[in-house]
Amino acid sequence: MPELIFAYIPIVLLVYLMGKSDSMSASKALPLIAMLVYFIMLIVYQHDANLVHATVVKGLLLALTPVCIIAGAIFLFRCMETSGALNVIRTGLNHVSTNPIAQLMIIGWAFAFLIEGASGFGTPAAIAAPILFSLGFPAIRVAIACLIFNTVPVTFGAVGTPIWFGLSVISLSPAELAEIAWQAALVNTIAAPFVVVAGLALVVSSRKLIWQNLTFILLSTFSCTLPYLLLSKFSTEFPSLLGGLIGLVCSIVLAKHNIGLQKNTPKDPESAQAITPATVLKATFPLWATVLMLIATRVQELGIKPLLLSNEPAWAFSLGQLGELKISASLVVSLNHIFQTPQSWQHSILYVPSLLPFVVIALATLWLHRQGSAKEALVHTKQKMAGPFFALLGALVFVQLMMLGDSASAVNQIGNHLARLTGANWEFFAPFLGALGTFFSGSATISNLTFAGIQQSISAQLELSLVAILAMQSVGAAMGNMVCINNIVAVNSILGLEKQEGYILKRTVLVLLLYGTVAGTASVLLLAPQHG
Repeated sequence: MPELIFAYIPIVLLVYLMGKSDSMSASKALPLIAMLVYFIMLIVYQHDANLVHATVVKGLLLALTPVCIIAGAIFLFRCMETSGALNVIRTGLNHVSTNPIAQLMIIGWAFAFLIEGASGFGTPAAIAAPILFSLGFPAIRVAIACLIFNTVPVTFGAVGTPIWFGLSVISLSPAELAEIAWQAALVNTIAAPFVVVAGLALVVSSRKLIWQNLTFILLSTFSCTLPYLLLSKFSTEFPSLLGGLIGLVCSIVLAKHNIGLQKNTPKDPESAQAITPATVLKATFPLWATVLMLIATRVQELGIKPLLLSNEPAWAFSLGQLGELKISASLVVSLNHIFQTPQSWQHSILYVPSLLPFVVIALATLWLHRQGSAKEALVHTKQKMAGPFFALLGALVFVQLMMLGDSASAVNQIGNHLARLTGANWEFFAPFLGALGTFFSGSATISNLTFAGIQQSISAQLELSLVAILAMQSVGAAMGNMVCINNIVAVNSILGLEKQEGYILKRTVLVLLLYGTVAGTASVLLLAPQHG
């Protein structure tokens, strides 16, 4: 019991520090909580000091991934801004529709849906948020919208990774995996309209605007989720990617013809000026080139992904007690046996979406437009990254320490405790365990890897359908994306927001509760209740 109490204390304290009226910034709160957890692991859990210190080092190194992604995204959009590309994109979107609902749905929902299917890693918010901000939406509302919208497609994430890899810790037949994918997609499709409308309600200036454009909202939502649902019957890799692509095209066509939108939407004088297809193609180069490069480097069948992830060491160096450093020809850097423990770290420089595609596309954009400065964009990026850098260091150390100990970890103790509290009603509450995993780890894949075993054990004890429970785990892992501290810090840093993490979290958690309630109810009513 004392361990369980101490497992909860860091979470409660973190929520308090970031949620109170004079909230502490994430760059201060997260390192502080990480330090608290460090002492809890040593004193209360009595883990081996060497292992705890190795875990701290691993957490610090793991922060390199989100730091690189955020820095790359900031660099790309600064280059788009100074090159003039963003101005043309803004005018082009206003040419499609000046209706704020249409713009939010096209960029924040459908385009982000597509990006999630291609990349994951928090890339959708990194790409969509600056575009919406450039259209005149307040930064804080853009952050909330992007976090809430980037949930439904996360179940299949980057070419299905959360499903086919995230659930690989459980021995599942291809038929069971396919059924999990279908059931998760079905529940997400049912929940999507509620999530989208709730997200818009927190973002737009008037609720009346939602009612006036409700037909378009539903058409845009289902133009992504219905193909996504259909595709989940045949593939775990492409539901989000192709669903997002189909939905994006449909949403643009619907908005262009004012279908389902408020009829008296004013025209933008600038957008009335003719924009040639060549101008649009050139201005949107950073967007479509990024998408194409992400697809090319993520789809296994194209053969590029295995090359970028090849970890066959080309160079190896001993760092003494710190471990063994290895670098592959594909620039996959790894540090093994940190402090002579099983802890290890790996970073794929060319695969993590930073250098490729963000930096390469950014430099190509400057060259294409013949204006803007890479040096100025770099200075701008450095200034923007100061706060998020320390926040992410703290967040990743906190997460790694909370997950230390495998089945006896603080995270698993919380999960098991919640399962005992809910008892036979677990099928309704199963998504919230998945969300808890993503809240901690920042990844639906890691949430599934962490909690699939617990979900399997609970389903066996309560004689519930394993397939249904794992489907709800996958749904929950996706919905947890909107409350994940890493993601909130990332989108805040990209938009230049400070000390707003608590404000955002208090709002996204409300939508999380709605999402979980709808998902849990749909599961109880529609998915097989018997043990299977």
